[in-house]
Amino acid sequence: MSTGTNRMLDEFARLMTDAAGAAQGLRQEAETAMRAQMERFMNSMDLVKREEFEAVREMAIKARDENDALKARLDALEAKLTSGQA
Repeated sequence: MSTGTNRMLDEFARLMTDAAGAAQGLRQEAETAMRAQMERFMNSMDLVKREEFEAVREMAIKARDENDALKARLDALEAKLTSGQA
């Protein structure tokens, strides 16, 4: 009788192992499908990638710095012109 019980437990363990493998496979398939759906959704939203955003941000910072430097030069030239006329 113990052999029958062991065999039954072995069959049950094999069945549970198979079920766990099937559940893991289903989980992976669901994750893959969800990831693909999210990528399609994100692509349809016309979003900017992080790298592109950072590049434009750096360009804006550089342009702002250049504008500040040019404004300072212009202010200095205007002050020099004004003091020369007085």
